[in-house]
Amino acid sequence: MASIMLNKNDQIMMSLAHYFITKENYVPINVQGVKDEIWLENLEGPYRVIRINAKSIYNEEQYLNDIFKIRFIIKQIKKKTLSFKVNTLNICLNINQKIDMFSKFNINSVKLDSVDEITNNESIVAAFPNIKGNLIKDANNLDLIINVTNDINEKTLKSNKLFEKVFSPKKIIVTKILICLNILVFLAMYLFGNGSQDIATLLIFGANYKPLVLGGQIWRLLTCAFIHIGLIHLLVNMYSLSIIGYQVETYVGKWKYLVIYLVSAISGALFSLVGEASVSAGASGAIFGLLGALLYFGYHYRLYLNSVLKNQIIPIIIINLGIGFLIPGIDVLAHIGGLIGGYLITMALGLEGKSKRKDMLNGWIVLILYLSFLAFAVFYL
Repeated sequence: MASIMLNKNDQIMMSLAHYFITKENYVPINVQGVKDEIWLENLEGPYRVIRINAKSIYNEEQYLNDIFKIRFIIKQIKKKTLSFKVNTLNICLNINQKIDMFSKFNINSVKLDSVDEITNNESIVAAFPNIKGNLIKDANNLDLIINVTNDINEKTLKSNKLFEKVFSPKKIIVTKILICLNILVFLAMYLFGNGSQDIATLLIFGANYKPLVLGGQIWRLLTCAFIHIGLIHLLVNMYSLSIIGYQVETYVGKWKYLVIYLVSAISGALFSLVGEASVSAGASGAIFGLLGALLYFGYHYRLYLNSVLKNQIIPIIIINLGIGFLIPGIDVLAHIGGLIGGYLITMALGLEGKSKRKDMLNGWIVLILYLSFLAFAVFYL
């Protein structure tokens, strides 16, 4: 069999990269202008960023410059991922033993001289206890290259399948049904009532009104989301639903999307009743819930969406909330309630490939507490 000679540092880098990518779900970061370095990222990992450096560092000045470079790159990662704190593991493979490798600025620096030292390093084992039984230490360099390459390719293939499953265009059904229902209810108010701006007609069709809800007509918390006051109100909400709903239905799937929409509608209606006892209606609470779902989705998939979260999702939420505060007659409380409800129900339902059972359980607990608090505030305060 042909032999391939790898130097010590290459062996360590390949073994570490293989473990972190295939066992700890880290993904490579493309950092321009660097050589003999590997940068890895996992926003849910014990270290958000891992940097493996094979460059030679001979003195304190070089080490300080290296830390400065790490901090600069981490600063860019913080901006990209909207993170306030990024714990970083800095693994140095070729550094002078006399250099004091201080750990500060959320950067933990460690030195490794061989593959065997990896599983003996306290910092690494404490953060990654499974590394002892999952680290490749092939003595044959060719076997190491083949195993590492095959395993990383398999992991990459799984990640690509998940990406394709989540982001590929899908047939939109639920959004179209919801839009049709809203339009049909709007037309029915003119066919069987006195129009969409008549208070009596709005109440007959199920608009939200605190005295009636307190009287036992709890179903209004949901029906109000399918009623609109005037043609402009209907057109604006249906246009928003067609765009935002398309995205959410594509990303989370039809059934989760429907649950998010309905829970957000109820959440928005409950929050609205905390305020003044006026007649209110509209799908905007549910639509803001979909924005909350996008906010949760965008945060957990921000490595894939790049700057979409920062430049599109968050500004849209802020602008629309701001408009609600500036223009009279808009039920801002319903918007806020729907936004919070949508975020929490998305957390509870979970995102494929991202959510853990613990996170989903926490989502259900917080959602139930949140809705219970709103219900208490409406019915008992």
